[in-house]
Amino acid sequence: MRLLIAGGAGYLGSVLIPKLQERGYKVDVVDLFWFGNHLPKQTGILNKDIFELSVDDLASYDQVVFLAGLSNDPMAEYSPSKNFIFNAAAPAYLAYIAKIAKVKRYIYASSCSVYGYTENELYDETRPVSSNYPYGISKLQGEQAVMQMVSDEFSVISLRKGTISGYSPRMRLDLIINTMFKTAMRDRTITVNNPSIWRPILSIEDAATAYIRAVEANHRISGIFNLASGNYTVGEVGDLIKSAVEERLNIRVNLCIKHIQDFRNYKVSTEKAANVLSFHPTGSVKSIVDNLIDNMSRFQDWDNPAYANIQCFKAIEREIEVHNMAGAA
Repeated sequence: MRLLIAGGAGYLGSVLIPKLQERGYKVDVVDLFWFGNHLPKQTGILNKDIFELSVDDLASYDQVVFLAGLSNDPMAEYSPSKNFIFNAAAPAYLAYIAKIAKVKRYIYASSCSVYGYTENELYDETRPVSSNYPYGISKLQGEQAVMQMVSDEFSVISLRKGTISGYSPRMRLDLIINTMFKTAMRDRTITVNNPSIWRPILSIEDAATAYIRAVEANHRISGIFNLASGNYTVGEVGDLIKSAVEERLNIRVNLCIKHIQDFRNYKVSTEKAANVLSFHPTGSVKSIVDNLIDNMSRFQDWDNPAYANIQCFKAIEREIEVHNMAGAA
């Protein structure tokens, strides 16, 4: 089976693609490589913009996976216009030409952020979505666009992921557990901005497994699926990271608890993913921290801007501005 992964050189793709290749899949990646290339050498590369792809480019693929776009709230709020282009228009366009090209399945990287603020209830995929932030709105728009293309010949699966954390060759330290781990190691302090809000946490290993389950699902299956390794309050996440770091590394870590208002609060049910995709997560906050500790020697430059998507994005924007100014001159 041939797979095309859009945005496959990023944080999740750099973990997922080797696992797909180990299962015998032929994998190509279309990416602008903003964050470098950490993929296996046998990975096929299409170094172009998604909007430059044509129906002919996709004709040889069995499935297309969309992992591209602006990946978090800070990036979306820094550039709302690009957020809506990359997170809403791009997946819609790619799904549209994939369907014309007779690709059998399209898998879209959605987000649990579409739920916005919920009360103290477990939300499944039938519950209303209500995000008021650019990132959540754009991810929902992308999801709605691709899901309405479902047909008997074109399966579409949307994976609403919790916040991913853990080690990747294309490392990020701007995700909840990764960030708390960084400050625990660098400053011996974990800051919790609001201990009461809920977040679905997803280990990067569980996230990769979920995509494999989606790729290998029966061809008749389409739908939206929540993904999480577990639901935690942010306060509990801080406690668990502190405990795991102190136990493994025999160091003392302090907690700094604040009570900053946050309008993003949600916890999700993953029962549908278990029953339909056979997705049974094995990760936890502790296993994520263990994964980070085991690979710590590979990313100990804690303040490296390459580990923060917003810093990379701003640098790229500056380069484009300088290039445009030079061209105008």
